[in-house]
This record gives sequence, C-alpha cells and structure tokens, in this order.
Amino acid sequence: MTLRAALGGATWRPSGALARRFSRTARRGARPGGEELSRLRRDDLPSAGALELLFGLSPCLLALRAARRRVARLLLQAGRSGLHGERAELLRAAELRDIPVLRPRRQQLDALCRHQVHQGVCMEVSPLRPRPWTEAGDASPGDDPQQLWLVLEGLQDPRNLGAVLRSAYFLGVDKVITSRRNSCPLTPVVSKASAGAVEVMDVFFTDHLAGFLQAKARQGWLVAGTQGCPGPESPRSSEVPVTSCSEFLWDRPTLLVLGNEGSGLSPEVRASCQLLLSILPGRQLPPGLESLNVSVAAGILLHSLCSQRKGFLEEKKRGQHLPDP
Repeated sequence: MTLRAALGGATWRPSGALARRFSRTARRGARPGGEELSRLRRDDLPSAGALELLFGLSPCLLALRAARRRVARLLLQAGRSGLHGERAELLRAAELRDIPVLRPRRQQLDALCRHQVHQGVCMEVSPLRPRPWTEAGDASPGDDPQQLWLVLEGLQDPRNLGAVLRSAYFLGVDKVITSRRNSCPLTPVVSKASAGAVEVMDVFFTDHLAGFLQAKARQGWLVAGTQGCPGPESPRSSEVPVTSCSEFLWDRPTLLVLGNEGSGLSPEVRASCQLLLSILPGRQLPPGLESLNVSVAAGILLHSLCSQRKGFLEEKKRGQHLPDP
C-alpha cells in the first residue's frame, strides 16, 4: 500500500510484505527506511516544484494559521500516546479545512524529511515565494518616522536566512526585501530555521536592488548599509560614512541593508548607501575574525535600532501628557 492510496484513511501502516522488508533492513543494521522508503518518497510525493515537504511543529502550525500555502495533507507521527497542545491544534485545524491526515511511523517521516529534525510533524504544501516589492505598499516617511525595512542582498545559506527572519520578526521589522538574484528561496529549511516566522512575515523581492535603494532614498528614507570591523583590507569609501551601531540615532524611516555571507555588499549596493553601520568588537581581533556570522550581526544591529523604538514611543507618550505652557 502506498501513501497515496492511504488518503482515504487517517492512518498509514505498511503491508505485510513491506513490513517484512523493513524488518530485514533493520536486522542488517541499515539506516531506517533505506531503499524502500527512498522509493516511497519518489513514488508518493508529487513531482518537484508542485509541492514541498514542510517540517517542524512551529512551521506547520504557523503555516496553517496564516493560510498562505495550499496544504495537501498533514503527517503526524504515529505511536504517540494521544495528541496534546499544539499537535492537537494542528489536527483540529486540518480537520476544519478538510485536509487529509496521515499517521506514518517515525522511520517514514525521517526518510521523507531526509532526516531533518521534524518533531513528528510534516505537511505537504505549495511553495512560499516572496512577492514583488511593488506590493509592499507606498509607505511614506511621514507616516511613521521609525519604519524599519530589512534588505538582504544575496543571502544563500537557508539557515542563515531563517535565523535572520526570526530575529527580524521578533524585533519588529516592518518588511523584508530580498534580491531575487543569487538569493536563497524560501524553502522548508528556511521556515524551520526561522521557527516558522517566514510563514507570517511580509517578504518581498526586487530584481534591481540598487535601483530600489536609490528610489527609496529619493523618497526620504535613510539607506544604511553594513560592514564588518574595519581591517587593513576592508574596503573604504570617503563618500559613505561609517558609524558604530551603538552611536546611530534612528530618527527617520530606515532601510538596513545586509550583504552576502562571504563578500558582503556588492559595490553597486554599497555605493547606494548613505551610511554604513558597524559593530565594534570588545577586543583586538586576529586576522580572520574581523566579522560576525550574518545572522548574528543582524540580531545585534536590529536590536540596536529597535531598542530605540521603545524609547521613542515612551518619549512621544510623555510629550502628549505634558501640560501646555
């Protein structure tokens, strides 16, 4: 029996012959699943590009809540003594939307997820893609002096991208813009690394990042790029001032621009920035340690900016309650 044939029921169990083949594989000491589950994955999952396998409790739950993806079916690990908490919520949400629910064993889930950490929960879903930045809305600087958009140029590691998106959502970034060229797509690995934040966050793309930045600068936005700790080989530009993020005063709508994990900002994007923010180290650094992982740097820079938002709001509230002179 195949997974596809099991859609009519809530539980999938291997046939006797298939179960015996699994038992023989286990006795030989092979990795659970092996050739049989590799064939199961090829035969039963839709063709590449049609659907993908989202995995992990938070990504699946947030994807169901957000309802941005088409969900073909939910896979909940069998053998657990009852479903409680978020897993029970997943099951209820799936039933309300008439989503087929399967209960494969852990070995099947391990094989289907290629041994990613799935927490006993997977969903077959349509891909999640960024939208064109023109759909981001025409926010003007006068609407909110402390709007913050995060702009990502050429991030390629899905776990880095996921971690950046998780920090951005947590700290209150309004929108995320990515460069379409040389950027990691919004894969299930990105969703898992973001703890599902990508499922609920506004992510957009642009085909011409430098042109986008220049257009926003003309509208009155501050375009703030980033660079690592200045070293003897760091690119320098007399036209783009550099300041520590701890000394930066956030007083107008800002685009914070992060570059590629290896090469940083491209020359064209760097030249489009009005300011470069850096993170000062706490000690003298040997060669090779002058920079931080992009997701770590993103968290520090975003916290440095967004911590000013609270102070700004408190100051504004205080001002509203001051008596007239």
